[in-house]
Amino acid sequence: MPLQIVRNDITKMECDAIVNAANSTLLGGGGVDGAIHKAAGRKLLFECVKLGGCKTGQAKITRGYNLPCKYVIHTVGPKWKDGNSNEEDLLKNCYKESLKLAAEYDCESVAFPLISSGIYGYPKDRVLKVAVDMITEFLLDHDMLVYIVVFDKSAFQISEKLFAEITSYIDDKYVDTHFVFDRARESAAWDGTLLAETRILPDENEIEVLQEVGYTAAMPKSISLEEAVNQIDESFSQMLLRKIDEKGLSDAEVYKKANVDRRLFSKIRSDVNYKTSKTTAIAFAIALELSLDETKDFLMKAGFALSHSNKFDVIIEYFIKNGNYNIFEINEALFAFDQVLLGV
Repeated sequence: MPLQIVRNDITKMECDAIVNAANSTLLGGGGVDGAIHKAAGRKLLFECVKLGGCKTGQAKITRGYNLPCKYVIHTVGPKWKDGNSNEEDLLKNCYKESLKLAAEYDCESVAFPLISSGIYGYPKDRVLKVAVDMITEFLLDHDMLVYIVVFDKSAFQISEKLFAEITSYIDDKYVDTHFVFDRARESAAWDGTLLAETRILPDENEIEVLQEVGYTAAMPKSISLEEAVNQIDESFSQMLLRKIDEKGLSDAEVYKKANVDRRLFSKIRSDVNYKTSKTTAIAFAIALELSLDETKDFLMKAGFALSHSNKFDVIIEYFIKNGNYNIFEINEALFAFDQVLLGV
């Protein structure tokens, strides 16, 4: 099952277990810890007293009581010092031990906060990387729905370098395309109004401009008769399965890399005419590590296209052009820019 990043109050997450970023006493505190104890009620505190505390990097489990989850997994994150005091290993162990407990208690879903990113001062972008790395490693061998829950955008941060690079790419591609179409719209105006029922088609010069800024979704593509027949005959599901075979990958490798649930993949495999969503189609393109041109052909089979008039599409293009096919890093960026995430 996939990893999802969601914006929510962790005490309201309806899943089998939530993870509490606790202190070593397990008796409640500030931030997430205090909110969980308050929402769960005093019975949680009484059970925590019996546990006798918890060491940094370790985890213990209790019932959820008044929370909408069965269990609360309490883990104690490291306090940030200088990055050279074993903080990363301790933080990794928090996620590892919490996931281990979730599996032992047959949890099908678990929600994590960004451990140590609050008053413990661990840099948010580093916490996020550790969280994603440890969860994705766990999901390679386990079927579980795992959430990373952030209360608001201020609690979530990708690296400044990546954020700046994506912002620059969006500015170059997204803004330029709108400028081209604004000019086209202005030229179509008559008596100060647009001819609303008239579709504006670019002439040859405008096509060249559009191609220069990377806009190809509306451009006609010359194909042979044989290719046309093949495109008609092959469905998206068939094309996906063919490409999996061509890449020499297993089904499990692909749907896990795509952050797609196994049950959804089974539906796609068993239904030759399955109608997928755009985000799922792109997720499979990422898992298959298709080039940009291959991705466009792949999406066309599902009835979709990439466009520079869509910020989501521009971000996807950025990652593909840079050869970064880590779907979880892509989702981190999409989340940071308030876009829908890939996979299910």
